[in-house]
Amino acid sequence: MKCVDDFRLQLGKHELVPIVIGGMGVDISTAQLALEAARLGGVGHISDAMVPTVTDRRFNTKFVKNKLAQYKFNVENPDKSVVRFDLGMLEEATRLHVGNTMQQKQGSGLVFINCMEKLTMNAPKETLRVRMRAALDAGIDGITLAAGLHLGSFALIEDHPRFHDVKLGIIVSSLRALQLFLKKNSRCGRMPDYVVVEGPLAGGHLGFGMDWAEYDLASIFTEIRDWLRAEQLDIPLIPAGGIFTGSDAAGFLEAGAGAVQVATRFTVARECGLPEKVQQEYFKSSEEDIEVNQLSPTGYPMRMIKHCPAIGDSIRPNCEAYGYLLDAKGGCSYIDAYHKAHAENPGQRRVPVWEKTCLCTHMRNFDCWTCGHYAYRLKDTTHLRGDGSYQLLSAEHVFLDYQHSKDNKIALPRREECLMAG
Repeated sequence: MKCVDDFRLQLGKHELVPIVIGGMGVDISTAQLALEAARLGGVGHISDAMVPTVTDRRFNTKFVKNKLAQYKFNVENPDKSVVRFDLGMLEEATRLHVGNTMQQKQGSGLVFINCMEKLTMNAPKETLRVRMRAALDAGIDGITLAAGLHLGSFALIEDHPRFHDVKLGIIVSSLRALQLFLKKNSRCGRMPDYVVVEGPLAGGHLGFGMDWAEYDLASIFTEIRDWLRAEQLDIPLIPAGGIFTGSDAAGFLEAGAGAVQVATRFTVARECGLPEKVQQEYFKSSEEDIEVNQLSPTGYPMRMIKHCPAIGDSIRPNCEAYGYLLDAKGGCSYIDAYHKAHAENPGQRRVPVWEKTCLCTHMRNFDCWTCGHYAYRLKDTTHLRGDGSYQLLSAEHVFLDYQHSKDNKIALPRREECLMAG
């Protein structure tokens, strides 16, 4: 049986270990996590989700505080159309986040940034353009376009000097989505360098409806692979979602994948941005604790741990400070759900909102515990400590286990490390 290390991903002049760590937003995929992947010869993602919030945390900037001060007069107003991001500030935040990361990069691997189309920010095209161009200016190796079809995204940067140099990829969950993108994008004269094929067992937002369980990654991957071959298009495919062991990954590589994208097992790495108390909740979760719901204001189904603090909370919309999901008219379905709940419960100060959740605030506070389907298996990848908690792993350990393991085995960390950590 082959292992992942028997294969390599060729992206232009780069020959890479075919392991891509997915872009988990709001600094869950930290720079440190992405840099470890690059050091080990693979690909790591940082995310541009809520990048002003991330740079405030990383560099002690005051982007969120200053935005709130500017729009504080509007806090009680359900109409958020006036709340706008300063594009210069957004550019500066992205340059800080990306530039500092790229300055630290070592090894033969690459660092990409995950850009979410659904971060509409009350100016969808303008804010996406700034985020992408600033990342290019700051030296990012690649951009993965996520959370949307991105039919016009390449055009936003086609006049940039690095347009033909940087690696550009998209995430799709169906052949139809890929076909639509390639047709729309053909006028740019630029094919994607890779395509991430995300199946229904992925974490966070899903590219499916609530019928997600009727689909499977292997079938979607095979359909897209066969179509690309028939069209004589040589674009590396990177399956993602539910690839939990090195053997899972090797099976896709033997079937023709260029690489695999993985994330769930890295949520419990020390380099991950989740606080340890949240990581312990991931370890403790059972299969029954994980659900796909429709709480996200993006309109996509979302997989998460169902006892997380974000569900049924009564947080007031914090769009004046955040506002990352405001559409082009300043709307967000959480704002609607919040005011509907209060209208149905007059006179009550704190009213639970069950219909939607405020992703901005809860992602900022690490209260929205999105996860992959197999998060309940994380406890099987490490040791239980004497105090009932679980040992955290290193990103290097998880990466090398994917790279070298066989026979569906998962290498546990050395027990003496567990004793030291405890």
